[in-house]
Amino acid sequence: MSTYLVRRFFLMILTLIGMSIVIFVMLRLVPGNIADILFDSAGFVDPAAKARLEAELGLDLPIPVQYGHWMGGLLTGDLGISYVSEMPAAEELAPRIPITAKLAGLALLFTVAFGLPLGVISAVRQNTTLDYILRIISLSGLSLPSFWLALLILMAFVRYFDWMPIYTEEPATLWDELLLLSVPAAAVGFRSSALVMRLTRSSMLEVMRQDYIRTARSKGASENAINYHHALKNAVLPVVTIIGIEAAFLIGGLIITETVFNIPGVAHFLVEAILKRDYPIVQNLVMLIAVIVVVVNFAVDLLYAVLDPRIKYAD
Repeated sequence: MSTYLVRRFFLMILTLIGMSIVIFVMLRLVPGNIADILFDSAGFVDPAAKARLEAELGLDLPIPVQYGHWMGGLLTGDLGISYVSEMPAAEELAPRIPITAKLAGLALLFTVAFGLPLGVISAVRQNTTLDYILRIISLSGLSLPSFWLALLILMAFVRYFDWMPIYTEEPATLWDELLLLSVPAAAVGFRSSALVMRLTRSSMLEVMRQDYIRTARSKGASENAINYHHALKNAVLPVVTIIGIEAAFLIGGLIITETVFNIPGVAHFLVEAILKRDYPIVQNLVMLIAVIVVVVNFAVDLLYAVLDPRIKYAD
């Protein structure tokens, strides 16, 4: 087990290094930079002034040198200076990360709280009216785009409650903030919960056809014990995988949702930074997303051994 952990950890580090190279190079391959945008917006181009600006920002250096400066800053906690606001990137990101983290946490909570139990109920009540209703709901969740659902939710709140749940000012208390974020979290989590529901149902149905389930029934075990102790315990592994993937990619799915609900999180900020070619902000945010994806996948791999004792990692 220890050998596996060390090998898996170094593989995670190599993956992050590779991702950092791809992120850095891809940003530099996009036509135009912050100097081009600033001078184009001014309506004129002074080559000498543009060259001075690029030198001040370090854009005239070779790409390997720029990459080395960025990685050296990451290792020392220096994320660079925003090209647009001229503030440290860490100060720009610090107040936005908790907002997105709360939104992603609420969306993940919605996903698990609704997707998992409803998937179990749909499998247990297979081919009943309730099963058909839940299957229609899950297919609707997979079919509806998140941004369109978010717009429908906004229109419904305006129509029936005469209130628009958008982030216009900082909430007074944590409870007010969670209440405000619960609406966009439900819009994002609806699709993920539908996916979890479908996978839980199919995994449960597959397990419930196994011989040991029939043996448990023949021995007189109760349906609750069979469904929730024997079947669900063995059907949950693929569900954990998809929950981990959805948790890792929630930030990517929050970009449109934060824009629709005007939430000042990192996803909304990332869109603005991309449009302005604010390299320090973009590359640090994309790297943060990459770290989250890799770490969550690593955690899911380790969770397998906890959920299923039959899984052993050879040393």
